[in-house]
Amino acid sequence: MWILCRCPPWIRNSLLFALVLVVILALIGWDRLLHDHGPGEFGNPDDRFKYGSIGAEHDAGIPYWIFYVLPRVFPEKLPKPGIGYASFGMVWEEGRELPMGFTKRRIGFDRVGNNCATCHVASYRSQHAETPTLALTGPNHTLDLEAFFHFLIDCAKDPRFNADTLMTEIDLAANLDFIDRLIYRHLIIPLTRKKLLEREAQFAWIYRHDFPEWGRGRDDAMNLPKYFLINWPMDNTFGPTDFASIWNLKKYQAGTRLNFSGDTHDVYSVVIDSTLGVMGAAPKDKAEFQGHIDWLVSYLSNKPAPKYPFALDTDAAARGKSVFATHCADCHASTRTGTVMPLAEIGTDRGRMDTWGKQEAIAGNKAVSDLGIERKGLVEAPLTGYLVQFLDGIWLRAPYLHNGSVPSLADLLKPPAQRPQVFWRGYDLYDPLRVGFVTQGREAELAGTRYDTAQRGNGNQGHEFGTALPETDKAALLEYLKTL
Repeated sequence: MWILCRCPPWIRNSLLFALVLVVILALIGWDRLLHDHGPGEFGNPDDRFKYGSIGAEHDAGIPYWIFYVLPRVFPEKLPKPGIGYASFGMVWEEGRELPMGFTKRRIGFDRVGNNCATCHVASYRSQHAETPTLALTGPNHTLDLEAFFHFLIDCAKDPRFNADTLMTEIDLAANLDFIDRLIYRHLIIPLTRKKLLEREAQFAWIYRHDFPEWGRGRDDAMNLPKYFLINWPMDNTFGPTDFASIWNLKKYQAGTRLNFSGDTHDVYSVVIDSTLGVMGAAPKDKAEFQGHIDWLVSYLSNKPAPKYPFALDTDAAARGKSVFATHCADCHASTRTGTVMPLAEIGTDRGRMDTWGKQEAIAGNKAVSDLGIERKGLVEAPLTGYLVQFLDGIWLRAPYLHNGSVPSLADLLKPPAQRPQVFWRGYDLYDPLRVGFVTQGREAELAGTRYDTAQRGNGNQGHEFGTALPETDKAALLEYLKTL
């Protein structure tokens, strides 16, 4: 300051002007790039589940206007050109600017992230032309998540992902001011492309030609955290898995496990790990993260399974209750429910089980612990089979088995050789007679993805319980299962 005071006035004024300019630019930079306006408020808990931020926008978020224009710039990379993000089977409420499970949060600029509702909102229709009915916390059997991942990476790899091309399209839809246009052109677009391309290595296994596509309603459940959370070297495992229903989580008590192979100990752990997986990084604000976890655990624990909405034959259901008690209850309504059935006993496709093991669990628990997050965690032991399922809301959880290889409950009561070998997943027209979704015919083929049980990870063998029942008992049992 003494040197500044002895400077000529013009130097002193110039330095003061430069200082003021630096402060102004720093404030603008903070406001337009870093200022977090918070997750927003939702008076309705269902709306919070559908659209509330969990913090994923910080590191895994995509700038809103880039997200908005990608389908316009790269329509040929969509599963079905002409219908934008709807072509991925995302659930979309009329009048909403984003699909369900996609969040919008301003951190300097508007960013799009995800939450649990992306994969956990079910939909069904009784007729093709009607608006789908939505069931929150159910499995989104229409979503093609792998195709969405492909789309983002493939767009970033395209030379048209540049400031000139994207800004031309953004200018048609947005009224950005001069500063935001400069930031988008020279900073946001190049950095977004760089971040997406950095993700390509973690997604390398979904580009393998020896692995079939996940298709609608599935992901490779444990390879995702293996390659994203713990940066495990890519191996030769492949375990496609249906999205799960996450309603009524209070049914999981001490002694039960969660996830299809029973690889995690408790509700609290699975909610934390799933949320971290969606976020793709450590939480920026641990207090906010913890608050959201507590809210989610309470919401999911107390959200009931949806009631069967179609006509019921109550007399047949009463007979079916006796069939269930004799042939099903020992597993699905007993102390065995929620525990692991050995693979030799259940006999289903082992692919999902083989994707995760003791060493991966140890590494996963350490990764979460290193973030300063405490939970009971992943089971540090080899996986030996599949979980005996609770059956609440079973009518809306088609297709069946952990990999979604059996279209309906009626098909599940057939011997494996008589179950459909090829069908189409992702059409939300419900079939009350077979207790599942329509999987054959022109509309199912247009809406869905082809499922071939001969492909790796897609086997429909196993779970032969009830397959030898008389047809009358099977029909009665199906009617009873609709009531659960």
